Amino acid sequence: MFIEPSIGRKNNPEKKGQIEVICGSMFSGKTEELIRRLNRAKIARQKVEIFKPGIDKRYHEEDVVSHNENSIRSTPVNFAEDILLLSGNCDVVGIDEVQFFDDQIVAVAQKLANQGKRVILAGLDMDFEGLPFEPMPKLMAVAEYVTKVHAICMKCGDLAAFSLRLSDARQKVMLGEKDSYEARCRKCFFEDKK
Repeated sequence: MFIEPSIGRKNNPEKKGQIEVICGSMFSGKTEELIRRLNRAKIARQKVEIFKPGIDKRYHEEDVVSHNENSIRSTPVNFAEDILLLSGNCDVVGIDEVQFFDDQIVAVAQKLANQGKRVILAGLDMDFEGLPFEPMPKLMAVAEYVTKVHAICMKCGDLAAFSLRLSDARQKVMLGEKDSYEARCRKCFFEDKK
């Protein structure tokens, strides 16, 4: 169970930054958990800024939207370093779909945390081939907290940690939803992998 250690720190004059990573497969609730944590920070009257990659326009041009259609206002950016310029004097920085950012996202997250900000990042930890999806492994290594969430295997109903691509497309980055991907447990993923 994840306990949010910094919720009550608004009155703490010495801000201590931290990095939290939420990872898992498609349809595992990563964005839902990100939105939940960011809303709790807002309830605690913390200043929150939220970012997403500019290429992700699946549900909305600007908002971060979960598969359950919960949403939160965000700022689309094309490069990780843009986040440094736009985060200003906020207390909490939320970043969705981290796997779509360039490798600079690791240095950006570190810099923000070193400035005393709580940085919450959500993204896929594995690609459609079941391999680590950079830059997530590097972010997980430098994070104080890592939460791995699971979906339900669409084939057998067990916990799923893999994202099965339903097409023959081979490019690493392919935006998609339920028509393009299904969650799979390990056994079903490797049985069905093309």
